[in-house]
Amino acid sequence: MQPNIILASASPRRRELLDLVGIPYTVVPADIDESMRGAELPAVHVERLAREKALAIATRHPDSLVIAADTIVVIDGRIMGKPRTEEEAAEMLAVLSGITHTVVTGMACALNGRLESSVDDVSVTFRTLSAQEIQEYVETGEPMDKAGSYGIQGFGATIVRRIDGDYFAVMGLSLVRLVELMQRFGVRYHFGGATRST
Repeated sequence: MQPNIILASASPRRRELLDLVGIPYTVVPADIDESMRGAELPAVHVERLAREKALAIATRHPDSLVIAADTIVVIDGRIMGKPRTEEEAAEMLAVLSGITHTVVTGMACALNGRLESSVDDVSVTFRTLSAQEIQEYVETGEPMDKAGSYGIQGFGATIVRRIDGDYFAVMGLSLVRLVELMQRFGVRYHFGGATRST
């Protein structure tokens, strides 16, 4: 019998991705402290947060397969989170303009007391943006709830020149990695929109 699947995230992008491949789920957002711990490396940080989110929900729903993730943008070792203001969003975009940065997504799955996790690094290169373009993009509102102040699946698709890695990891949930994590629990993805226990 296949377990119920819970997405421990309120992210509309992650919901879109599960819908895209027909994985049935319910949403139960995890509320944890996402602060950095000391000199935590970016990959360690996102994997820890994904694991903590999964565990926070799994303790209340141990028989469900809990999916959690966290995504950050990194440039020269500096982590860019979600902007707090439009001014901060514009500043982030100005820094990213014309250069390559790294998107790091940590993912975790939990079921019946077990926890599995992984991390994906993706290189993303922006085209050079004018101050006017940055302002117009910020005014769309799209950058305001996204790490690094852009969404690759929306208007932000027009500012990304190149991606080296998993496009869906940049969106916030690597689908191929998710299927691999699910398989570790004996839960197999079935093409056509379902999951089956093996």
